[in-house]
Formats: sequence, structure tokens, C-alpha cells
Amino acid sequence: MTVQINPSILSADPANLEPELARIATADAAHIDVMDGHFVPNLTMGLPIVARLAQVSPIPLDVHLMIDDADRWAPQYAEAGAASVTFHAEAVRAPVRLARELRAAGVGAGVAVRPATPVEPLLDLLAEFDMVLVMTVEPGFGGQSFIEGTLPKVSRLRQAVGPAGPGAVHIQVDGGVSRTTIGRIARAGADVFVAGSAVYGADDPAAEVAALRALAEAPYEA
Repeated sequence: MTVQINPSILSADPANLEPELARIATADAAHIDVMDGHFVPNLTMGLPIVARLAQVSPIPLDVHLMIDDADRWAPQYAEAGAASVTFHAEAVRAPVRLARELRAAGVGAGVAVRPATPVEPLLDLLAEFDMVLVMTVEPGFGGQSFIEGTLPKVSRLRQAVGPAGPGAVHIQVDGGVSRTTIGRIARAGADVFVAGSAVYGADDPAAEVAALRALAEAPYEA
């Protein structure tokens, strides 16, 4: 089974983002955390920076919006060059309508949930999304410890989605992903993994991407 490793540039050097993207060119996508200081207590980057990153990145941009009023802003990130746009279920009024709008714009549509948000309300709507993101830390800051109690949500999603593979809804996990946790996360059913500090904190980010990929694929091959 092919898994995806999407390093988060939240842990990269913000003054050198183009070379920092080049360091993860062997990954499947660059995970871009957009925070507005309202939905989460942190402020990162907005549309102009994401649009510029899309021009220089060697890999697709996996944009994760941790912002209020995602109904309004998400389509603009599609126009800015994102390959996929994930919005939070807690921050939208009409998630299905927004997902359809994103898909119509030619990008993947993802929906995210905080650690304490149940996934059950999404289970009957999975066909409307390309990906469900389970936050395994509280969104807002990198480097947090993995919340073990989020894994049952990943398992429930995998049971509802069925086997990972072409055409399936991806199950992404973001938060505390490292060599010590990625195997358990994969066994629970995730197939897309966001790792920030584990990758950018390594001496060789490309080698760390390869190591994480091997560890994530092992449970699927067993």
C-alpha cells in the first residue's frame, strides 16, 4: 500500500521557505498550515504567501486552513494554486457545499476535526470529500505530543471508508507524527501523514521522509 508523507512547513525556517521546500522534494506534498489567530491561537501565512509558494514548490501544496469563515476563504486558496484544501468542520456553515465548490475548482477537498470533535456526523457524507484529517494534537502549534485517544477515530473512519487505495477517501493524521508513533497510526488506518518537527528537526529531512514512509507502509504490507 502506498502511503503519503506530507511534511509541515510550520517547522521549517520561515525566512527561507523556498530552500526549505527543496529539502522535502521527495515527499508527496508540502503541508501548509494557514492560521488566522482566531480559530487557533497562532498566526502564520495567508493567500499571498501560499500563492508564491505554489509557484516555487517542487511538490504539490496540501493546504490546511485553521481559520474562521472558511466558507469564504477556502476557494481562494484553490485559486492560489493549492492541490488540496482542507477546512475544519468546526469552522464552516455548509461543509458539503464548500467541498463541492473546491472540487469544481479542480482541487481536492478535505475536512478536518479537532481531537475532541467526533467523526460520526461525517460518516454519511464521506463521498463528498477526498480526505478527512484527524488532528492528533490541538491545532495551533507544532511540536506537541501525540494524543493517543484520537486513534479510535482513525479506526472508525477506516472502517467506514474501507480499504485504502485508488478512489478511496484518504485519512490524514496531523500532530505528533514521528518514528515512534507512525506505525500505530498506520495500523489504526491512516494513509496520509503530516510530520513537521520530525522531518525538519532531522539532520537530513529527505532521509527522514524515507524512514517515515517505510514505517508507515509496513503495517499495510504485513
